[in-house]
Amino acid sequence: MDVEPEAEYAAPAEFAEPRGGTPLYDLVASPLGELLLIGDSEALTGVYMNPHERFAEEMADGWRRDPAALSAAAEQLGAYFAGELREFTVPLAPRGTVFQRSVWRALTTIPYGRTATYGEIARSLGRPNASRAVGMANNRNPISIVVPCHRVIGANGAMVGYGGGISRKEILLRLEGTGRF
Repeated sequence: MDVEPEAEYAAPAEFAEPRGGTPLYDLVASPLGELLLIGDSEALTGVYMNPHERFAEEMADGWRRDPAALSAAAEQLGAYFAGELREFTVPLAPRGTVFQRSVWRALTTIPYGRTATYGEIARSLGRPNASRAVGMANNRNPISIVVPCHRVIGANGAMVGYGGGISRKEILLRLEGTGRF
């Protein structure tokens, strides 16, 4: 990505392979509304807004609520929203294609309080003409907030789509003090 100094960018997060078995979940309150945390026995596999609209059937039909298994993620999200945490350290295991996971890994390098464009991410992946594909992968990010897809903006600096809604994206960017919105 085209920002100086280069040292400001974080090393990309390591992603584990998602494990099989019964998904574990918890619901936690946040300034954005209720969040659904999903994990396997070792890693966070999802953070979703508006969980009952999307996952009501799955949650009632075979998933196991296990707040203890997701307590580290819940605590880190709480600290993030309180302005006390800038980098998440919980193990991550997002489900996606090789390309999607490469995009999500690139998202983890965008520092707190900074933004990047789809084009910058595409170039960082060695695929300068893949801005649209990066946008589609960004839209499918299963671990919102922790894998910071909200930090991606349009090439002209404009606010562009966000799965959780533009108003939530603005809240997150204001929380991080990007100075953009």
